[in-house]
Amino acid sequence: MFHGNKIVVVMPAYNAAKTIEQTTAEIPLDLVDEIVVTDDASRDETVDIARKLGLRTLVHKQNRGYGGNQKTCYTEALRLGADVTVMLHPDYQYSPRLIPAMITMITDGPFDAVLGSRILGGSARQGGMPLYKYVANRGLTAAQNALCDAKLSEYHTGYRAFSRRILETLPLLENSDDFVFDNQMLAQILFSGFSIGEISCPAAYFEEASSINFRRSVRYGLGVLQTATQFFLQKRGLASYPIFDAEGRRLDPGSEPEHVSVLPAAADAT
Repeated sequence: MFHGNKIVVVMPAYNAAKTIEQTTAEIPLDLVDEIVVTDDASRDETVDIARKLGLRTLVHKQNRGYGGNQKTCYTEALRLGADVTVMLHPDYQYSPRLIPAMITMITDGPFDAVLGSRILGGSARQGGMPLYKYVANRGLTAAQNALCDAKLSEYHTGYRAFSRRILETLPLLENSDDFVFDNQMLAQILFSGFSIGEISCPAAYFEEASSINFRRSVRYGLGVLQTATQFFLQKRGLASYPIFDAEGRRLDPGSEPEHVSVLPAAADAT
């Protein structure tokens, strides 16, 4: 517990066997009540390692995509009673040591969501972000800020913390199961009037760190622009989209999804 709040870290995993132990080792267990790994049908030993580490492990029977994996993450966090949920990629691209600051900004600060920004502090390129990704990040962020009337430093980080109210309120089940889920969720947060804080987050790029290829990056970029355009149109009453529908489909922590298996920790976990 942290200041009377239950903290749950969720790690959407896919082929993270080489990095999940290193990532988990730096999570502050004195503040975090539970770590949940949701494995999206990995083809390596991610599940076995997660269980040996004693982590609550959910496994998709079939690959459901990055967005689909997050839907499972957040549903499980709500089921566990999380007051603050931190999404941390298990590929060690983002530092788990920022978790205390991120949760404090929600529990004790004015924010409903907090983003670990690779752009604040100017260290993205030094951390190894490819030039084309950096240029695309800056260009897309500028367009999104203009269309969403916001001033975020970046929309594309995978390191995020959310209050329970956000996960209960937003129609997250209306979002894509693909990578654009991240941006749809941020657009929903802005559309609903929740506050977003940012913290400078150094990020590392290396062979084991997850990354999408150029073709999928282009598809992602187009989806990002489509989402921001939808935000712009609906805010002005020119169109209506399910992802911004207050009555849209929300996460149901009372349900037991058929596509997920919950595995117990290994007997020798420490």
